[in-house]
Amino acid sequence: MAARQQRPATEDPAEAKRTDMRATEKKCSWASYMTNSPTVIVMIGLPARGKTYMSKKLTRYLNWVGVPTKVFNLGVYRREAVKSYKSYDFFRHDNKEAMQIRKQCALVALQDVKAYLNEEGGQIAVFDATNTTRERRELILNFAKDNAYKVFFVESICDDPDVIAENILDVKVSSPDYPERDRESVMEDFLKRIECYKVTYQPLDPDEHDKNLSFIQVINVGRRFLVNRVQDYIQSKIVYYLMNIHVHSHSIYLCRHGESHHNQEGRIGGDSELSERGKQFAEELKGFVEEHRLTDLKVWTSQLRRTIQTAEELGVPYEQWKILNEIDAGVCEEMTYEMIEEKYPEEFAMRDQDKYHYRYPGGESYQDLVQRLEPVIMELERQGNVLVICHQAVMRCLLAYFLDKGADDLPYLKCPLHTILKLTPVAYGCKVDMFDLKVEAVNTHRNRPFVSFGPFAVLCHKHAVSFLGAFRRPSCSA
Repeated sequence: MAARQQRPATEDPAEAKRTDMRATEKKCSWASYMTNSPTVIVMIGLPARGKTYMSKKLTRYLNWVGVPTKVFNLGVYRREAVKSYKSYDFFRHDNKEAMQIRKQCALVALQDVKAYLNEEGGQIAVFDATNTTRERRELILNFAKDNAYKVFFVESICDDPDVIAENILDVKVSSPDYPERDRESVMEDFLKRIECYKVTYQPLDPDEHDKNLSFIQVINVGRRFLVNRVQDYIQSKIVYYLMNIHVHSHSIYLCRHGESHHNQEGRIGGDSELSERGKQFAEELKGFVEEHRLTDLKVWTSQLRRTIQTAEELGVPYEQWKILNEIDAGVCEEMTYEMIEEKYPEEFAMRDQDKYHYRYPGGESYQDLVQRLEPVIMELERQGNVLVICHQAVMRCLLAYFLDKGADDLPYLKCPLHTILKLTPVAYGCKVDMFDLKVEAVNTHRNRPFVSFGPFAVLCHKHAVSFLGAFRRPSCSA
């Protein structure tokens, strides 16, 4: 259904101004509340210590909570400068030519960091490199001081040979540095590369030399931590997150409740019970759990009846989380979209134009929901296998975190009824398996709307191709 873009000519100018102010307020990034100056997160550690893993996860988390963050991986710059990697000799400290190339790559990367933080709206840059010498760290500190950036160091220390070997085989074997190389030769070369770094490695010294720096040391993939001089709120969030991510094999199962009576009627929100097909799905879900032998599975639900009724059929203990309740639609609770468009046409149009930031009167926005669900993400990072029986908007938010989806795409992720998504964390991402339990249900998904301009229409998406000619396409971030 096309959303109305232009207001009537007779509209009260004061009311229009209030509406515009409200829309602007909704778009205010949470970054402005978390940071008062840009921050550079500087990774430290020998190769194969999980620095890139932590960099990518931390970046995904910060973007999800609304802080624009980007990783700058020095390995990418080095591969661009040196097209063909030959052997560990490149990383010898007495290879003067290579050392100069590596320093130049660092300088180029820092200029990109500056452009991102000063010109592209970034709030946090993650400088992902070994940064194992005080000389290199001093270079970064001076760069940050010249640009009024805060610096927070994250050092990964690991002396467990099994963890190191597993990391090399899981990640480095598939690295662009080793095309068509067998596992044994990769392991041999990479271990020699690590030895090259060890010669000049100067870990952070919390007692003397580095006692005034802000940092966290992650020791043996999270068995112990040392935290020093946290400066602000965002650094405390970084520490909290890093202390909660556990590297272990597990899967997360996400599904919505069985179909409800409100689903059948096209109504949003409310606390209705399951339909007959919803009850059938609950029975099939029990069969799925038994078939996949998920005996160690934890089950979480919201406090709304439709998720509880779905879980009850499993015959296993489950935990109810109020923060897993569906998005609060405020004055629009238990209405159909047709009712909302008729009773609150301005609200209906505003939500279609910016679904992520739009807040229902007396209710919530998707942005609010992400903030509410943050504790759930922290617990999912810590737990083993978990089945979360939740709701459409809630599932979209959780899915967006694991799949690294932005605010434009989050409100339009497809989360059909009677379908289970199995999320399994892998090296630098997440593997997704979908299981359709073959129980018929209504389709509650609303596609990204088109905005109407008389005889023309354009998809409300910042990446959509405009065909309006001289007409200017409005900002429609979803």
